[in-house]
Amino acid sequence: MDYNGVKAITHASAFFAPFLVPLIVWLLMQDRGAKNMALQALLFHVIMGVLIGISWALSFIVIGIPFLIVFGLMGIYYPIKGILYALQGRPFHYPIIGAFVR
Repeated sequence: MDYNGVKAITHASAFFAPFLVPLIVWLLMQDRGAKNMALQALLFHVIMGVLIGISWALSFIVIGIPFLIVFGLMGIYYPIKGILYALQGRPFHYPIIGAFVR
């Protein structure tokens, strides 16, 4: 069975429920590919949240502003890329996290 829709929703959850949806998919799905993608998405959302939080805190001393911009753009770009890849049925791995979760 093809779970491209579930994978796309997992990626799209970055915009409405970044921790809840990947966690639910990871816990409830039986398909290994969908579970793998949900775990990658969950770790990506957690790490990006931490990085954006640190960058926000450092923005008060100006050094965090460029990091805040870069991490914010990454948090938008990669979920959209994942959605498009999932809808096309192509494999997608988040940068760095995809190498650790296989």
